[in-house]
Amino acid sequence: MEHDFRNIEREQKLFHEYRDAVDRSVIVSKTDKNGIITFVNEKFSQISGYTTQELIGKPHNIIRHPDTSGEVFKELWKNVLNMEAWEGVIKNRKKDGTTYWVHTVINPILDENGNIFELIAIRHDVTELEEYKLFLKHELDITSKNFEEKLHYTSQYEEAINSTTAIVKTDTDNTITYLNDKFCHLSGYVPQELIGRNCEVLSHEKQRLEEICKQTGDELSKKKTVQKIMTNIAKDNHEYVVNNLFYPIRDLKGNVIEYMQIMHDVTEITNLNKEIINTQREIVSTMGTIGESRSHETGLHVKRVAEYSYVLAKLVGLSEEEATLLKEASPMHDIGKVGIPDDILNKPGKLTSNEFDIMKTHAQLGYEMLKSSERPILKTSAIVAYSHHEKWDGSGYPRGLKGKDIPIYGRITAIADVFDALGHDRVYKKAWPLEKILELFRDERGKHFDPKMIHLFFEHLDQFLTIRENMQD
Repeated sequence: MEHDFRNIEREQKLFHEYRDAVDRSVIVSKTDKNGIITFVNEKFSQISGYTTQELIGKPHNIIRHPDTSGEVFKELWKNVLNMEAWEGVIKNRKKDGTTYWVHTVINPILDENGNIFELIAIRHDVTELEEYKLFLKHELDITSKNFEEKLHYTSQYEEAINSTTAIVKTDTDNTITYLNDKFCHLSGYVPQELIGRNCEVLSHEKQRLEEICKQTGDELSKKKTVQKIMTNIAKDNHEYVVNNLFYPIRDLKGNVIEYMQIMHDVTEITNLNKEIINTQREIVSTMGTIGESRSHETGLHVKRVAEYSYVLAKLVGLSEEEATLLKEASPMHDIGKVGIPDDILNKPGKLTSNEFDIMKTHAQLGYEMLKSSERPILKTSAIVAYSHHEKWDGSGYPRGLKGKDIPIYGRITAIADVFDALGHDRVYKKAWPLEKILELFRDERGKHFDPKMIHLFFEHLDQFLTIRENMQD
């Protein structure tokens, strides 16, 4: 009898561990057999905008969007009453009237007599990049009296989870011990091909080089739950991207005995996001070229400035990600010139004091055009447009910033822009010889330009001259 109770206690502990792991993955609600809501998890309330008190006791049409056809729900109830699961994408409406979409699987839960006891709905938010978690809050008071009954329910919960989520389990040495059908479908492997192998076999080479698996293992060894977007390689060598939750499973004494990986396939969304970013890059580059063409300058100016900015950003110690972002954003440094009148922008002679004041407004205009965007490229473009005419000694415009108060992106682009502008013909001047440009840079060190950056510029001058030579108009 004591052995049975230990088994029960162990099963209860492991169930809670599994349930807590699932809690972190998707959105869940439960209804009685008539469709009246009896339970919602916190993620359901968050996505719908309703409180638990506003949802419990209400029919599910409280979140129904008018665009969702009644035929969808007829089909849903037909499946459920036949004691079959239903799966589909549903358009819902939040309390504030806005719309969200969820991929939904509804499973009837049967009692020991085979009758419908309740309905459980498992959802993934397909409106946003991140997919949310399953939250099974139903407390199972497992005792020797109802042990068989609770195991019956638990097996159905497990089936519902496995039908929507890819799961891999490993031992504490990261050797694969289990994978479900959903993961097999995602990866193309069968269990016999992976069980007994280190889970690193699934990872993309770039993650192994960056030691992502090792970093994850270090965090898990501290009994931490880890969530990462990871790129894996399928059996046929195609890449797929998963939002992967690593969850340490503990025994009754709190010792980690295995790790559970709960995965949602986000490949399609990731690829779409990459496509959006690439489109933004093209738009920024094209708009930068258009801005330069208004002042009768070649589009290669913005491309050279982008290359110079990238090289200088790396030299001053910015990360690859930051340097690349500046390279992509810098073509918009003079986009504000689209708001400057042609007779001033293309005046062949020297500008009057009043005309120069008007010309200087292009920095503010460019910032105003771009500042409201939440896209990283355009936000960075706004910073560059606003600050690339500031000077180290505070004599620049539009704000008269000084020293390191000038954003680093602006200080870098200032050097790249002036270097290229002086070396090429403009409507108001002829190109300067290289020696004269370098002499000015020496003179303006600590005045116009950041002295540290000018030092790096001269120390690696050959890199900038190579770009200049290879990208002639």
